[in-house]
Amino acid sequence: MEGTILEMDVREDLKNKQEPFQKIMAAIANLQSKDIFLLHAPFEPIPLYGVLASQGFEYTAEKVSEDYWKITFTKK
Repeated sequence: MEGTILEMDVREDLKNKQEPFQKIMAAIANLQSKDIFLLHAPFEPIPLYGVLASQGFEYTAEKVSEDYWKITFTKK
């Protein structure tokens, strides 16, 4: 059975100089095994990989364009 897919686009937040970290952490707090968090960002969020790995997530990252990354985090 597939898990829930939660999608978040933080490009506008960052454009407006708003830090989305707390919003991301609140969004993923209740995700369960096999749930997916799909993040849209203007750059590769390398520091977030370690933080979410410690929360039990694996990731794949795709550079869509120069200022657009799509990262798929899957809860183990």
